[in-house]
Amino acid sequence: MGNYSGHVQSPYADFIKRVFDLVISGSLLVILSPVFIYLAWRIKRDSPGPVFYRGLRTGKDGVNFYIFKLRTMYEHPDSYQGSRVTAQDDPRITPVGRRLRDTKLNELPQLWNVFKGEMSLVGPRPEDPQIVDEWTEETRLEILSVRPGMTSPASILYYDEENLLLNGKVMQIYMDDVLPSKLRLDQLYVRYRSFLGDLDVLFYTQLVLLPRFQKSSPPEENLLVGPINNLVRRNFSWFTVDTLVTLIAIGIAGLIWRSFAPLDVGFRTAILFGIGFAFLFSLIGAIFGVHRIYWSRSSILDAMDLLPAVAIATGLTLLINQFVLMKDPEDTYNVIFSIWNNQALLPPVMIVVAASIAYFGFVVVRYRERLVTGLASRWVGWRGVAQPAQERALIVGAGETAHYASLMLNNGKYRNTINVFGIVDDDLYKLDNRIHGINVIGRCKDIPNLVEQYDIGLIIFTIHNINPEMRQEILQICYNTQARTVFFPDVAAALSQIARHKDRFTLEWSRANHQNVNDINFPSDLPCRICLSLLSPPQVKDWLEKLENTALQGDMTDVIHHIRLFREVIIKESQDISIEAN
Repeated sequence: MGNYSGHVQSPYADFIKRVFDLVISGSLLVILSPVFIYLAWRIKRDSPGPVFYRGLRTGKDGVNFYIFKLRTMYEHPDSYQGSRVTAQDDPRITPVGRRLRDTKLNELPQLWNVFKGEMSLVGPRPEDPQIVDEWTEETRLEILSVRPGMTSPASILYYDEENLLLNGKVMQIYMDDVLPSKLRLDQLYVRYRSFLGDLDVLFYTQLVLLPRFQKSSPPEENLLVGPINNLVRRNFSWFTVDTLVTLIAIGIAGLIWRSFAPLDVGFRTAILFGIGFAFLFSLIGAIFGVHRIYWSRSSILDAMDLLPAVAIATGLTLLINQFVLMKDPEDTYNVIFSIWNNQALLPPVMIVVAASIAYFGFVVVRYRERLVTGLASRWVGWRGVAQPAQERALIVGAGETAHYASLMLNNGKYRNTINVFGIVDDDLYKLDNRIHGINVIGRCKDIPNLVEQYDIGLIIFTIHNINPEMRQEILQICYNTQARTVFFPDVAAALSQIARHKDRFTLEWSRANHQNVNDINFPSDLPCRICLSLLSPPQVKDWLEKLENTALQGDMTDVIHHIRLFREVIIKESQDISIEAN
């Protein structure tokens, strides 16, 4: 079986995950050995038969293996001949087996499968080979590209799967209703998997085992990009960067101060000050939502959101600095608290200077090469005054085309009539972030609710790099709302195509005034000679997408009408250019 190549992780990530699986599974096998002995005694006492059940499952790259579980069924021939999926009222289950299944204790022997490398702690749940044969080839390649797991986002959301299945129609309900949803979740896990994400899944698995949490399932996106993942990505990583920036700012402020007055703070004191200030800034920034901004695609105005956090952190630092004194500046461990001595740890003015430099550094590291471009773009927007009566628009997609759409709508002639209220995108890493100065307020499936909740009148479709089936599915969601749906052309692709043929196109264009347009040798792999000589590629693409939109809605009369209009325009303009050329 071939390997899936749609999502490639670094070898280091796979190595870390394997080491984690080995350490945790090996430790739990030792720690839980008394529990295994007790459960084995209960199983043998409840009904005759073996303690463990070995079932054939399909693992990574389509290799079959035997999964281990504690036996929960009677050791009868019927137990092996019945449905391959178990329902809540299945008569094959023993009394002790029912309690084991309800608490998921029957799954504990799979720690041995994890230790052997056949499974992982987190991954898509392994299925029976006969069920795997029913999957599409694309689904098999993707899901079986990773080791199956003891737990997964799908197994958390379907913790009570057996209660959803009715005995007698078990396989039909499972294959028609449950399995498609689980496969979709498994595919999402494969695409978004990470070590931090696995920790989130393990965290929610522990929660769902507690009775009080079993009736409330976490949101689907939290299982894929959850609190631990967001904490590290949004907070810890930036805390590390901000600490380094603060230390540099203190160093620069110290050099400036020493050029005017003596300063003897000490290296370790400066380090503690830098870490403390960065911690205050990160804590206050988290409260203000600074770490929810998607900085690689933020507007320059988002930099202003850093200012309150810096100001409050500076104020607290000045307050602490006034009361935290040191007997010996070189000894950072000899710290006392006093309000009677008026000697501050650092000069207050130096702290303000360091905070100002740190703020500038925070902005620079977040914007980097985008800083100049972002400033220019935002300056264009500042020149206009928005009118109070505007139609609310929703952008579908958060890619480069969405950036062009937001720039045009926020800065062009439409800025007084259209208010881009938010963005929807199915990339879970972008949810609850701010991109291009606009909040990502949901996923594509949320469009109907968002349109109704926020009175959206216009939906701007900007996604071009997806397959036709998915495109039609998202468009259908848009069409089912009261809002109007319009297409924004793929400007980046059109410009890229023109750039690849710039020299040839320029040469032929320069000869257009001296030749008949039909004799011009335009590049054959561009859309068409007439369109390129009369229209810009984005216009052509926009026309074609409108035509596709009409066709998808099934209005063939309107499709024919548009085709005739396009033909008439092209023929008329072609004739006019031919006359002028002659």
